[in-house]
Amino acid sequence: MHKQTNGRPGTGPLVVLAYSGGLDTSAIVPWLRETYGARVICFAADVGQGAGELTGLGEKAKRSGAQDCIVEDLREEFVRDFVFPTLRAGAIYARTYLLGTSMARPLTAAHQVAVAQRLGADAVAHGCTGKGNDQVRFELTYAALAPELQIIAPWREWQFQGREDLINYVRAKGVPVQATAEKPYSTDRNLWHCSHEGGILEDPSQEAPEHIFVMTKNPITAPDEPVIVTIGFEEGNPISVDAVPLGPVELLEQLNEIAGEHGVGRADVVEDRLVGMKSRGVYETPGGTVLYAAHRELEQMVLDRRTLRLKDELALRYADLVYDGRWWTPERETLDALVTATQKNVTGTVRLKLFKGNVIVAGRESPYALYQPSYATFGKDNVYNQKDAEGFIRLYGLASRIAAGLAAERTDVPAS
Repeated sequence: MHKQTNGRPGTGPLVVLAYSGGLDTSAIVPWLRETYGARVICFAADVGQGAGELTGLGEKAKRSGAQDCIVEDLREEFVRDFVFPTLRAGAIYARTYLLGTSMARPLTAAHQVAVAQRLGADAVAHGCTGKGNDQVRFELTYAALAPELQIIAPWREWQFQGREDLINYVRAKGVPVQATAEKPYSTDRNLWHCSHEGGILEDPSQEAPEHIFVMTKNPITAPDEPVIVTIGFEEGNPISVDAVPLGPVELLEQLNEIAGEHGVGRADVVEDRLVGMKSRGVYETPGGTVLYAAHRELEQMVLDRRTLRLKDELALRYADLVYDGRWWTPERETLDALVTATQKNVTGTVRLKLFKGNVIVAGRESPYALYQPSYATFGKDNVYNQKDAEGFIRLYGLASRIAAGLAAERTDVPAS
C-alpha cells in the first residue's frame, strides 16, 4: 500500500486497526488517515480489561477519525482456549512471567483478521513498537491466518521518537489519553493479569512505585488473617472454587478478587525479549498465581516422576512458544495433544492458604493420587521390605563402584 501524496484523508484503502484506545493506537488512527488516506475501522477485543478501558471506546475511536469501532467480547474464549491450555502446560517464561499479554495477542489478532476478511479490508495495522514482542505475535497470526492482507506497523514507519512525541501529537488532535509525561507507563490489562512497563520501571534498580498496582493490594497492608481457598480440577482444568462450580470467566474473576485482596500475584521481572534485549516488566497475576500453585501441587500427587520431568521440559518449550507468538502453529497443536494426555488424571482439589502475598499449600486430594501412606509411612507397615533396599542400592551404585575400582588399579600400577 502506498503512502498518500494527495487527495483527502479517509478516501483510500480500508485498514482494520487493533485498537485499545491507549496512547499508541489513539495516535495511529489520525496518522493512518494522514499518511495513507486510509478509511480506518478499529477493532477492540474485550479480554477482561475492565469497563474503565472499554466504556466510550467507540466514541473515542470515531473522534480520532475512525469510521467505526467493533468491540467483541472474547473473555470466555480467552480463558477457556488460551489461558487454561497454557496453565495445563505449566508454561512460565523467565521463571516468573505467567504470559498474560502473550496469550491475549494471538486471540485478538485472529479476530481482527476475521473482521478484516469479512469487510474486505486491504490491510491490518497494530500499535506495537519495533522493539517489542507484540509485533511478532500479531504478525505471525496474520501470516498464519491471512497472508494476503498487507500489514502496517506505524512504529516502524513514523518519525515519532517516543511516548512524549505521541502525547504531544494526540493532544494536538484533541484526543484524550491517560498517559502523561509524568506517568508515561505502558499498561496492559486482561482477565489474567495487568502488566506495567516504562517510566521509572526502566531502571531495574528501582522498586516499582505502589501507585501503579491495580489488581493487588500491598502485601504489607493486606488482611492480618489468612484466607483458605479450595480449587477443584477436572483433567487439569479448574472447575470450582470452594466446592462451587464456576465457568472459566467467573472462576478467574473470583480468584482475582480473593488473591488480589491478600496481595498475591506480584512479579518484578527482567526478561529477555524476542528481539534480543532485556527489558523490565512488573506484573500482577493474582488468580493465575493461585491456579498455577494449585495445579502444580495436584500434578505432583497424580503424575509419576518421569512424566513430571517430561511435563517440566514441555513447559519450557510451551512458554517459549507462547511468548514468541507461535500460537497458530502445528507445534502448539502437537504440544497440546501431549499435554492433554498427561492431564487425564489431574482431577481433584487443592486447598491453599493466602496470606500477605504468600501462597501456602494447606492440603490436596485426588482419586488418582499415587501417594500411598502404607508405603510412605515412618511407622509400622506390611507392604515394604526394607531389606530390598540393599540390593537396589548395590545395583544403583554399580557404575560408581566399577569406576572407583578401575581408578584404584591405575593408581597401583608402578611407574616404568
